[in-house]
Amino acid sequence: MDLTQEFAARVTAAESELPGPELLPLRLARACAQVLPVAGAGLSVFFSADRRLPLGGSGQEAGIAERLQFTVGEGPCLTAHSSGNPVLADEEALRTRWPVFHDALVARTAIRGVIALPLAGGLRGIGSLDLFVEPPGSVRDLSLADAFTVTTALSDSFAAAMDQEPRSESGPAWLDAPAAGRRALVWQAVGFVSIGLELDSTDALALLRARAYGSDRDVDEVAEAVLADRLSLADLSQVAETGH
Repeated sequence: MDLTQEFAARVTAAESELPGPELLPLRLARACAQVLPVAGAGLSVFFSADRRLPLGGSGQEAGIAERLQFTVGEGPCLTAHSSGNPVLADEEALRTRWPVFHDALVARTAIRGVIALPLAGGLRGIGSLDLFVEPPGSVRDLSLADAFTVTTALSDSFAAAMDQEPRSESGPAWLDAPAAGRRALVWQAVGFVSIGLELDSTDALALLRARAYGSDRDVDEVAEAVLADRLSLADLSQVAETGH
């Protein structure tokens, strides 16, 4: 069985545990982590340079790593998307190129290497795949040819599912993926903060990020607190005034 066939078999095998079109991204991410020598994988799409929507991660560590990149606004996946090129980063590269992300990643996960790959085919420029490595593994253990093969298989599977899925007013089913739903709350919170504090959306997101980073949380958590009225706009505005 070649790598593409093994990937497809893993996706199919996960359907009983992760059923339904909304969980396809989770099945795809898990299959990537199973067929490649990595500790985890995460799939995201971009609606703009800053509007990243996570769709599925193979496990808890992958989810944390994605949220940390989004919280600090830097990391290999964001760089891969903006450049359109693969990014391979061991711990030294993470520390040198994305020091804020590196420090948060090391503090909260066992991940010490990231391979970020733009999706292929019709999804190129729209999404990306993050592969995460934990010691004793290394980014150098991964064959780029194998990584590209799996990325292409994932892209083809995802694109085919999108083409076959019936259109609805609420949008594609994968927007109902758990990670996507949590991130949607961030954009609701951005709008709420923008109106309440008379800020543009960029500054509102920056304020949420600053609060998250200063309190050792991620933006998704801070957004939930704002929308649930556990964090008031008055308290949030102090971040802009005091810097923490």
